[in-house]
Amino acid sequence: MSIFDKLFKGKTTEAAKPAPPASSSAPARPSAPARKTHGPAQSPYDVLFAEGVAAAATQDFERAIELYDQAIEADPSRAETYYKRANALKDLDRLDEALASYNDAIERKPDYAYAFCNRGFVQHRLGLLDEASHSYDRALELAPTDAFAHYNRALLLQDYSLWPEAVAAYDQAIECNPEFSDAYLNRALASLYQGDFETGWRDFEWRWKNAVRLAIGDARTFQQPLWLGEQPLAGKRLLLHSEGGLGDTIQFSRYATLCAAQGASVILEIQKPLLGLLGTLEGVTKLVAKGTALPPFDYHCPLMSLPLAFKTTPDTIPAPASYLRADPAKVAQWRTVLGERRRPRVGLVWSGNPNNPLDRHRTIRLADWVEHLPPDFQYFRLQRDVREEDEATLESSSHIFSVDDELLDFTNTAALCECMDVVLSVDTSIAHLSGALGHKTWVLVPFTPDWRWMRDRDTTPWYPSVKLYRQKVAGDWKELFARVATDLRREFATG
Repeated sequence: MSIFDKLFKGKTTEAAKPAPPASSSAPARPSAPARKTHGPAQSPYDVLFAEGVAAAATQDFERAIELYDQAIEADPSRAETYYKRANALKDLDRLDEALASYNDAIERKPDYAYAFCNRGFVQHRLGLLDEASHSYDRALELAPTDAFAHYNRALLLQDYSLWPEAVAAYDQAIECNPEFSDAYLNRALASLYQGDFETGWRDFEWRWKNAVRLAIGDARTFQQPLWLGEQPLAGKRLLLHSEGGLGDTIQFSRYATLCAAQGASVILEIQKPLLGLLGTLEGVTKLVAKGTALPPFDYHCPLMSLPLAFKTTPDTIPAPASYLRADPAKVAQWRTVLGERRRPRVGLVWSGNPNNPLDRHRTIRLADWVEHLPPDFQYFRLQRDVREEDEATLESSSHIFSVDDELLDFTNTAALCECMDVVLSVDTSIAHLSGALGHKTWVLVPFTPDWRWMRDRDTTPWYPSVKLYRQKVAGDWKELFARVATDLRREFATG
């Protein structure tokens, strides 16, 4: 899964700093019979509220809600109880109930800044964008230095496609909290999306502050120094190590050639499934599977830090017509299997990794797409995994040819791409694969796409052979399907 997918748009986080608890420390659960204390006796409300806070701290949110409900029965006037209850409901993704509970908190405390902020977060998740905007505005009126309110407002502004305003909101969040790593990371992605690579690549180095949560692994600790472009590479051994998803590795591996051109002996450590494919990459001295022993080296650099090292701008992206090659023998085998070409061949990729938090925005149900695929074409499944909901559609679609999953490793898929007239793909590693091969590729991207597809363009400086089809309205694939179908007929008219 791409690291960018985990950061850009709709990232789930605690929406605001928690309000201070009713007392400086949560009291222990009283035993029966209760012990005598030297201090003042605690009310039933105080005990229940404190136990609810303690349960939430251990992520036992169901128990926390039970305790908060009991505390509310004991004293329904306390705004903070409704606020804490709403936070627990939010963490359980019970968003409608959470919204009602934030409203209860605000009704009892109209100047409750944190409740307004968290209510805005839930409203945003529910698609109530205008309501969320009003909540954030009120939160910032009450607490103008709340970094989380600025941060979550920036995420909302992105959904309105107000990118400069979103960056300004991240700036304010960072001004309020100069160590706010998520704000730097999301500012990086918003900046890259707009083509401000100088800010974007610099800020992206903050990813290592949250490496575990982003599932990119810890920052690699080697005795050898990190290379970010300062030291000469002539005669040196440079280890480039992958991070993020398979698509990220395919995209950024192109920099190995630039490192070799500076005189480096390049060692490329990558995910095992990519070993065969990236063996064709020019300039690599040695390929190493991630998790295996490393040979000696002098410097190291994560793959996604290389644009920073090379001071990459949109105009200086290393983008040859192709930088990977399919195995000619496998291409020949596929051509034999496919037989004589009677109609134009189209490769299809309609879904990505279901664990991706943004997958619902980029993945298409095959049943929704298949009716818009024009006839007089042969369609071929290029993705390895088919979801259960798509299996029946695939089986009933006689014009879509399916290949056994075990044949669709990256080297075979690369060869199969070469047998297609065009590859149609959502934003997945196969889109990167086809683009890196220099093959004609049309990528279907959602209204708010991943940063690398940038904004307001139907081409990408990363892959000269790729054409972008963008949603004009969030969630509306039908209009996009119609444009794709029209262009298929126009470009590959069978007459």
